[in-house]
Amino acid sequence: MTSTPTASPAPALTFVGGAGTVTGSKTLLDTPSGRILIDCGLFQGRKELRLQNWADFPVDPASIDAVLLTHAHIDHCGYLPRLVEAGFSGPVHCTIGTSRLASIVLPDSGHLHEEEAAYANRKGYSKHHPAEPLYTEAAARASLELFHPIDFDEEVSVLADVSATWRRAGHILGAAWIDLHVASAGDGRGKHVVFSGDLGRQTHPLLVAPTPLDAPDVVITESTYGDRVHEHVDPADVIADTVNEAARRGGVVVIPAFAVDRTEIILHHLDRLVAAGRIPNLPVFVDSPMALSALEVYRDEARRASPEIRPEFHGAELFPSLQLHEARSVERSMEINARHGPMIIISASGMATGGRILHHLSQRMSDDRNAIMLVGFQAPGTRGDLLRRGERSVKLLGRHRAVRARVVSVELSAHADQHELVDWASTAATPPEIVYVNHGEPDASAALVGRLESEAGLIAVAARPGERVLV
Repeated sequence: MTSTPTASPAPALTFVGGAGTVTGSKTLLDTPSGRILIDCGLFQGRKELRLQNWADFPVDPASIDAVLLTHAHIDHCGYLPRLVEAGFSGPVHCTIGTSRLASIVLPDSGHLHEEEAAYANRKGYSKHHPAEPLYTEAAARASLELFHPIDFDEEVSVLADVSATWRRAGHILGAAWIDLHVASAGDGRGKHVVFSGDLGRQTHPLLVAPTPLDAPDVVITESTYGDRVHEHVDPADVIADTVNEAARRGGVVVIPAFAVDRTEIILHHLDRLVAAGRIPNLPVFVDSPMALSALEVYRDEARRASPEIRPEFHGAELFPSLQLHEARSVERSMEINARHGPMIIISASGMATGGRILHHLSQRMSDDRNAIMLVGFQAPGTRGDLLRRGERSVKLLGRHRAVRARVVSVELSAHADQHELVDWASTAATPPEIVYVNHGEPDASAALVGRLESEAGLIAVAARPGERVLV
């Protein structure tokens, strides 16, 4: 752990996580009055990334005055219990929606860490004896006591010289880009700094579109899809083809899905297809306590006509046409594995890096009657990426297993693509002085830098891990 001072003579950013990778988002802001951490994400995916979760934080966590969260996905908030255990005790500011979802996501994450450690100890495939969880469910619940939820568009003082406002990002419920005003900059006029978090799409089926920028001096933007443009293919066609083929063969469609928002998008498409008579009304099992709890939050927001939800769903019950079955317990999950198709199983995690989905894949992936549907970004090196690339065998739960099931990728991303990221950066009333491109794989970040410069005429730089820059 370094002894970086807790205050900076001039405001400065340090890219702690998310730089050069699409996970583990964390950025420090040091000012003359203190230190803020924007997002507190867990590294996921490749082993060399996951090991960083176990390393000492690069500054003393007790020196951080506040954490600001953009949204409740694990790669943006999942390190928080670890940070608290290491000494952080300040407030965690976020939107009300993020607070509601984090109260589901973080304890579930801790529980999964405990389950995975226990399973590794039972099966004896961990190099560590005994295997320990990164943090526990109890530690996650303790971290929630620090949360200070606020409304969208409400300005909050987070340091003597920093105020923050959360604007809608349209990525998941509660997701925001954060508008920071730093009062004491070197030129005396202050600085306006924006963190995009993860930006959603204009066409999200359930949520309203991101709020445009106003006039920032510095923008830190994600670049998850910085080198890609979403296909103009109706995902409903791909889903219908996959479900109908598996049903014809008596098979099972297994869908690894992020528990928050991606499950809701999948259910939305399945609901519309069933209502239109395009697919049979098969049993749909949602096997994830976290996904089911998040699903109830989305349903509640639709019923109460939340301004985050698209107006056409205000006051409505979501997914009325589906045969939805909930699996909250491990025993219920095991019962699903004993069932025969046709049916649909949706379970976390979205990149098949952990959780109950591993057991469903283990049970179904070697049967050519079945299908595996990948519905979002697959970080390099993850099991989802190996499946997407057509590997004939994949290691999970300590064993290499043959892949004979049909593997299908369908574009259901809740991330803005390259065009949408450039368009959002271009909504600024006056061009920012600089755009730091963060939270993306190196090729994606480099591609977005090029497009921001050539198309939007902006000065753009790819963030580097550990780099410190003056604001």
